[in-house]
Amino acid sequence: MDAILIRSGIVEYKKALEIQRIIHNLRRNDKIPNTLWLLEHEPVITFGRRGKVENLIVPENYLKEMGISVYYVERGGDITYHGPGQLIGYLFFRINGLNEIRNFVRNLEKAIIVGLRELNINAKQIENYTGVWVGNNKICAIGIAVKDWITFHGFALYIDPIYEHFNLIIPCGIKDKGITSIYKEVGINDRNLVENSVIKGFEQVFGLKFKEIELSEILKREVKIYGNKRT
Repeated sequence: MDAILIRSGIVEYKKALEIQRIIHNLRRNDKIPNTLWLLEHEPVITFGRRGKVENLIVPENYLKEMGISVYYVERGGDITYHGPGQLIGYLFFRINGLNEIRNFVRNLEKAIIVGLRELNINAKQIENYTGVWVGNNKICAIGIAVKDWITFHGFALYIDPIYEHFNLIIPCGIKDKGITSIYKEVGINDRNLVENSVIKGFEQVFGLKFKEIELSEILKREVKIYGNKRT
């Protein structure tokens, strides 16, 4: 199955939210096939639909002093942190009804696990917990949203993150589990190598063949098709 791959560098979180809506709209109208967007964010903390304020350990004004933004978004899950040293993946995939959402998330986890295997990391799923784990430590956080049966938001894979920032929150609201990273496990922090491994995982698990397209080309399609008016 053909799919689109977009690779970006650092994208400001608010801007990324706007772009997600554009790509989601294109996919919803079948103007593009299933799409994976890989990127990175400056430090930001987000609350998902099940986010609890008590899982933010410090006051929000303290975060502002640190230059860390806070957003309340429609993805699943609780509180999480994104920042340098993480590979963010946003997925715009068509799914077929409520029953497929859980299977989609599980396959997303499997794709990350296969990608990590390429890096000699033995990762796993844990029953009743979303994400990808090495032992009792999370290496990849997952939180998706679904609108009109098209997914958006996605995953954060920890390559070599700023660990101190995780101390500002209770990651995903889970108190009895920790955080690990690719660098901590195998000493790899080469973003391109990690991206290529993850791409292989998605191609294998979802049966995809990616065609890489520049983000600017996708945005041009939106303007050309809708004239800046989105349906």
